[in-house]
Amino acid sequence: MRALVIDDSRAMRSILTGILDDLEFEVEQAADAETAYEVLLADHGFDLALVDWNLPAMSGLELVRLLRQKAELAGMRLMMVTTETEIARVREALEVGADEYIMKPFDKEMLLEKLTLLGIGL
Repeated sequence: MRALVIDDSRAMRSILTGILDDLEFEVEQAADAETAYEVLLADHGFDLALVDWNLPAMSGLELVRLLRQKAELAGMRLMMVTTETEIARVREALEVGADEYIMKPFDKEMLLEKLTLLGIGL
């Protein structure tokens, strides 16, 4: 399984990468939405993208919206990873195309539970 971790925080990218490495994912990282968008358009082999909501220049929500417009990426799972906790924000993310939503802070077990909900067998 391949995953792209998209977060402007180097520490959060490192935490997520460590958890996914332990779960035997091949992981790549992007520090902003524009870079992530370019990577995902150039390489359709990712199974999962973990997207921070609050990114510079383009929000994670806007990135999810753009990715869902690309038929070639339709099978990729998108999970918002964010501090946004309001139910309206969760609903908004799911409405624009996120498959799942996890709130910071979280641990490995919580992420594993969300991956199971996405049907990503580990």
